Amino acid sequence: MQKAKRILALIGVILLVLLYISTIIASFTASESGPGLFMISIYATIAIPVLIWVINMFLNLAKKKRDGENSTPDSTSKDSDDTKK
Repeated sequence: MQKAKRILALIGVILLVLLYISTIIASFTASESGPGLFMISIYATIAIPVLIWVINMFLNLAKKKRDGENSTPDSTSKDSDDTKK
């Protein structure tokens, strides 16, 4: 689980750095796509971390569900003394 979280974080950092580099290069070349790349950069600055957080949240829920299913008590060991009263 920790490995998956680290990989997700590393992918997010790499994507954001590449996005910022492409925006800087587009602004220096004075291309027509500069403003569009800047808007994409602003959007992705918010969207990529949120997406990684959502994936991380689902991984945690899956882990809790898996751990919860493995730790359920056995229902065959009920005490039958209560029914005799």
